[in-house]
Amino acid sequence: MSHFSLTNNEDTIIAIATPPGKGAIGIIRVSGKNAISIVSSVFHGKDLSTVPSHTIHLGTIRDEEKIVDEVLVTVFKSPHSYTSEDVIEISCHGSGFILSQVMQLLLSKGARLAKAGEFTLRAFLNGKLDLAQAEAVADIVASDNENARQVAINQMRGGFSTEIKTMREKLVEYASLLELELDFSEEDVEFASRNKLKDLIGEIKSMVDKLIESFMVGNVIKNGVPTVIAGKPNSGKSTLMNALLNEEKAIVSEEEGTTRDFIEDEIHIDGITYRFIDTAGIREARDKIEQMGIERTRKKMKEASVIIYMFDLKNETMESIGHQVEELDQLGIPYIKTGNKTDKASPALLKILEPRKDFILISALKKNNLEGLKKHLKEILDIGRITIGDTVVTNARHYESLYHARQSLGDIMSGMEKNATGDLLAEDVRQTIYYLGEITGEITNDDLLASIFSKFCIGK
Repeated sequence: MSHFSLTNNEDTIIAIATPPGKGAIGIIRVSGKNAISIVSSVFHGKDLSTVPSHTIHLGTIRDEEKIVDEVLVTVFKSPHSYTSEDVIEISCHGSGFILSQVMQLLLSKGARLAKAGEFTLRAFLNGKLDLAQAEAVADIVASDNENARQVAINQMRGGFSTEIKTMREKLVEYASLLELELDFSEEDVEFASRNKLKDLIGEIKSMVDKLIESFMVGNVIKNGVPTVIAGKPNSGKSTLMNALLNEEKAIVSEEEGTTRDFIEDEIHIDGITYRFIDTAGIREARDKIEQMGIERTRKKMKEASVIIYMFDLKNETMESIGHQVEELDQLGIPYIKTGNKTDKASPALLKILEPRKDFILISALKKNNLEGLKKHLKEILDIGRITIGDTVVTNARHYESLYHARQSLGDIMSGMEKNATGDLLAEDVRQTIYYLGEITGEITNDDLLASIFSKFCIGK
């Protein structure tokens, strides 16, 4: 196995569990069968082998007689810990030098450095978490908005896993009945009712379909929405970017073509992260550098999940707006027609546009109707249809397994329609069980574990 060895779980592992840099506190995490004895060999305070689990103790870490730091030691005794092993967390002062000194002491006493994600790997191997829950731990650490945090917490607490396991258990029961029929094939006995199996497969397929459908929104919640701000030069793209971010991020000028590259930043709207990209204005370029910027704009527009397309209502006509809309329709990407500079637009143009529900009218400079634009951003991707508490798929690995499971369920339905024999139906049912088991970790291999846990931070 390239990253982990599943045979060295007897080791006691250590890692710094707080981010690098100076801070008030730095935490060192220790896990393994010798965690208590190793820490006790450098800790002067209470006898850690006798204290109850889930208790905190003040003392000093010493290198022989030299005091390295005054610390708080938190003790979690097996099996009541994150990894199910003895775990100790040492809260030191947040000096990088002190943390390094304590780590060196622990290493000299027989601990070894943990690999990325090894604490959570042990939690999985020891049955504290299934694989989907373990992956949710990394998502919680990485979450940077409310919805991402909530979805990850729901998954870590087992909501998603429970649904998968329920489906899998029902299929396992039916597979066993189908295979039992094979032992009585000469007597033509039917243990697994085909009508009940058909109902069960329909029910499970409906659940799988719903989970697969949630992935589009789940991916948005987890990774954010790439949102391109585009339009002609001087239509107010950079002004809108600054207004949304409440800072002077982009250069604003009356001169056309001043944005020659794209600028990225994030904002959170109702718990969703939008990664805004301010781009160069689209027109006939005046020089090679500007042409490169325009080409990159078109590329970014094709990669976006949604485009805010700015129309300068001071200079546009309905005819010119129509030409740009035709080009946008050809992209096949959701976009918001955004009429800017309403304070400078002609009354005749406003009279035409104001009744139209497909146009958002704003003044980026005066920050008029930005809330309306934000509301439309959420509606255009239909993010609001997912509510907190719903099971949402955010992991591409889970999506792939569900996709294959759906195909196998279709094979079962097709087989029943053709009156397939029990052994063929059992094979398709077992295939579905396999794909569902990939999600929670009943079906796994060392390479998969290495791939998943290597993406974790050290100390988790």
